[in-house]
Amino acid sequence: MRTDSPRKARPRSIVIWTLVALIAAVGWSVLALSRGEEVSAAWMVAAALGSYAIAYRFYAKFIAYKVLKVDKNRATPAERLNNGIDFHPTDRRVLLGHHFAAIAGAGPLVGPVLAAQMGYLPGTIWIIVGVIFAGAVQDMVVLFFSTRRDGRSLGQMAREEIGPFGGAAALIAAFAIMIILLGVLALVVVNALAQSPWGTFSIAMTVPIALLMGFYLRVLRPGRVAEVSLIGVALLLFALVAGRWVAESSWADTFTLAPSTLVVWLVAYGFIASILPVWMLLAPRDYLSTFMKIGTIALLALGVVVSLPTLKMDAVTDFASRGNGPVFAGSLFPFVFITIACGALSGFHSLISSGTTPKMIQKETQVRMIGYGSMLMESAVAIMALVAASIIDPGLYFAMNAPAGVIGDTVQNASQVVGSWGYAISPGELAAAAKNVEEASLLSRTGGAPTLAVGVSEIFSDVTGDGLRAFWYHFAIMFEALFILTALDAGTRVGRFMLQDTLGNLYKPFKDVSWKPGLLITSGIVCGLWGYFLWVGVHEPLGGINQLFPIFGISNQLLAAVALAVCTTLLVKSGRLKWAWITGIPLVWDATVTLTASWQKVFSSDPRVGFFKQRSIYQDGIDRGELVAPAKTMDDMHTIVTNSTVDGVLTAVLALLIVVVIADATRVCIRHIRRPALSTLSEAAYVESQIIAPAGLIPTREEKEEVRDAVGAEPRG
Repeated sequence: MRTDSPRKARPRSIVIWTLVALIAAVGWSVLALSRGEEVSAAWMVAAALGSYAIAYRFYAKFIAYKVLKVDKNRATPAERLNNGIDFHPTDRRVLLGHHFAAIAGAGPLVGPVLAAQMGYLPGTIWIIVGVIFAGAVQDMVVLFFSTRRDGRSLGQMAREEIGPFGGAAALIAAFAIMIILLGVLALVVVNALAQSPWGTFSIAMTVPIALLMGFYLRVLRPGRVAEVSLIGVALLLFALVAGRWVAESSWADTFTLAPSTLVVWLVAYGFIASILPVWMLLAPRDYLSTFMKIGTIALLALGVVVSLPTLKMDAVTDFASRGNGPVFAGSLFPFVFITIACGALSGFHSLISSGTTPKMIQKETQVRMIGYGSMLMESAVAIMALVAASIIDPGLYFAMNAPAGVIGDTVQNASQVVGSWGYAISPGELAAAAKNVEEASLLSRTGGAPTLAVGVSEIFSDVTGDGLRAFWYHFAIMFEALFILTALDAGTRVGRFMLQDTLGNLYKPFKDVSWKPGLLITSGIVCGLWGYFLWVGVHEPLGGINQLFPIFGISNQLLAAVALAVCTTLLVKSGRLKWAWITGIPLVWDATVTLTASWQKVFSSDPRVGFFKQRSIYQDGIDRGELVAPAKTMDDMHTIVTNSTVDGVLTAVLALLIVVVIADATRVCIRHIRRPALSTLSEAAYVESQIIAPAGLIPTREEKEEVRDAVGAEPRG
């Protein structure tokens, strides 16, 4: 078993990490202590990157080697169960790309943009502190324990380690939440790509490029990751440039797809991606998209450092205390922590960490880089999204994110309403902002994506010139669609794993996740479920997945509570009781925040917050025969009543299931502390690994020597 021997810190290392700590400390001080002065967005970047570096170097290493005791000599499921379909040892660089692409969906882009309503400081604190002590810890610990259990899904681990009662609650909650998350992600992709030939063509091209990369690594040049990376990046850049050519050519109509057509293509793609061998499409495509994601975010950070834009949003706005913001209703606590999910803590990540990734990881020692490191990368995305939302004029921000029913549909009305909130912007400035990005209007472009695109265009045009502002805006819109689609394909595969694990409790052949009949049946069910909600949502503005959209954030954070409860239970049962606080404290925080939000969403007397209060108001309107805005017809009134009822009941049921899971996990932990002999672990038997591979992105001197000593070992690191 690997343990790091204590090494005396070198003077050079001490100097470097002292400088990193000072940069982060100065960044935090400027952000927290400024009172009305102009603050450069570069300080937000400095605080984030400095904090991430320290957390990865020290805290993540402590957890991996001291708490989890990762063992480089222990074979992973990818090595022991390798079948070339779901279990396949994958180069750490490719797997890092796959894992990051799979977890980085809409959340880190959209959530921080919406949360900017409360000011830039609350979001910054939660994104950075939350990821270091909660989100990245959850991802890494779940990945480790799933790897020790043949890649079992989160729900199945809960059933085996907590018990049938709490486990059943976890299985039901996890699968239901997964379908909701997949439907919401798919809807965001449809909205981004509909009537966009540039985005549709460029994203469609990533599929054949990924297939080429998969066969290149598997058949043509095994192990040549650097070669295939260069080829893939070159082809991706060409696809991006060619997308604009297509949009301006006679081919534009071919790639200008209606929302309903996109639904069919997305469902078909999700089904195919979930049943093909991981090496063929899923892993290389996600790896490929990571270059674009990380490249764009790195360029954004560089653009901030070069152009030094000022944070124009207040550090903390009045909406934070009043709870009546136009973007979303509710007070800072708990709703900022629900709105910003994926950038700080996300239950969806635990499904990937117990889904595709543990079936592909080469060495246990890689969980730190892939689990913790990927989550830090996503948090950096969230910080850049918050920067983008905070550097644009606050008046424009609120005009873009407030619904039309509040600000009207003319620049004159919008200017007047936004001005009444204390953020002045003239009708001419609103019109000019839309013209600069070649849009007819930017009013009520809710959802976060257009606001992020405006911020991105602001940063990049400061560096490249104002003439490219519209190009960067439309590039950012397409970039977001690519970001989200990679979470959809991996999520569908994970949904298939979850359903197979669940059905395997009833019919044993389903336990083999690569059993072809089960593979096809469960993939079809998962795609059919989220595809149905998506189809209805596209055709009915108040139906389908639109009905479930309001519980997206809460359900995601409730799922994180399940993951942290499972992790805490496993730490206790595996003899790590003194370290259980590592996941136990985040569990208490997440449960407190999320159950508080759930209670308010169900029972609040504010109709903008409480589902049942909203239902009663619209039902009273129906009884009186009167329309209540924003409903335009009595059919809309009935739909809103139905939606509010469904959302309220679902929120209450999911919260109750999570309480059951936490209570049962607590019972199991107490029983183990009192009578350890009664506890059993479902950990797979130890098998010695034959794979030689580095733990991190860059091999250490010792790892290079180990590879040289193991002449002929495959695959090489």
